[in-house]
Amino acid sequence: MTNAFAQHFDPALDLTFERIVDVPPALIWKAWTTPELILRWFTPAPWTTVACDIDLRPGGKFQTMMRSPEGMEFPNLGCYLEVVENQRLVWTTVLGPGYRPVAAGPGVLAITAMIVLEPHGNGTKYSAFAIHSNPADKAKHEAMGFREGWGKALDQLVEVVRTL
Repeated sequence: MTNAFAQHFDPALDLTFERIVDVPPALIWKAWTTPELILRWFTPAPWTTVACDIDLRPGGKFQTMMRSPEGMEFPNLGCYLEVVENQRLVWTTVLGPGYRPVAAGPGVLAITAMIVLEPHGNGTKYSAFAIHSNPADKAKHEAMGFREGWGKALDQLVEVVRTL
């Protein structure tokens, strides 16, 4: 972990996922910031993302609707905290647009997430962090398949950006 967040990483509360991928940071950024592209990769198959709304600025909205293979829908509303083009994207599910506090509904995991993109040869070092408020939430997120799910989503993202 070479980015600024690494100095604050707490293994008792936080999860991380890192991988080198063979696509440039600008394409990964585009996939993370374009609603039409998020619909194609964001949720690990066989789940799907059926809606996405983005207001890409600090305090702006990051909203998705995920659908399970059984047809159940799970809305997720968050707020961007930091937006550094082609480098870093930070959002949280504990705040809504305009930094307004939100009450987490059933099934909503309260996290702050960070995606860090660093050039690596012709590709990108992709780092994802999920920050939790307590060890139980971290354990729940880990048990939900954090690394596997975020890894599969990244594989899907790479497939999508290779078609651009």
